Amino acid sequence: MKKPKKAASQTARKSPRAAGGAAAGSVRGPASFDLPTDCMVADAAALKGSLAGLVGDSRPVTLNVTALQRIDTAAMQLLTAFVRERDRKGLQVEWQGSAPALSNAARLLGLTSELKLPPEP
Repeated sequence: MKKPKKAASQTARKSPRAAGGAAAGSVRGPASFDLPTDCMVADAAALKGSLAGLVGDSRPVTLNVTALQRIDTAAMQLLTAFVRERDRKGLQVEWQGSAPALSNAARLLGLTSELKLPPEP
């Protein structure tokens, strides 16, 4: 005699995991994302995917720019959209390290305050 298959709604489901591997609802530290050395249009899809995974994270998100050497307008647009969306949701973005490429691009494009970049030393 065959056992009846369980309906999909009856199967056990794993608890959702938030970014960082901690179970949703548990106490977690801030999320961090290290920008690569080059943030160019060729890398935009990967950058967008990484940032999209953090846009709704309730923890403060730290963007580490220490390794960043080159950034173009496409990447600046993605970073700006990320910061704006998190700000719209009342979520915090912090910057770690410094990158003259980012500072210069933000200044040239008029995005320094929009990105909420810290003052240059």
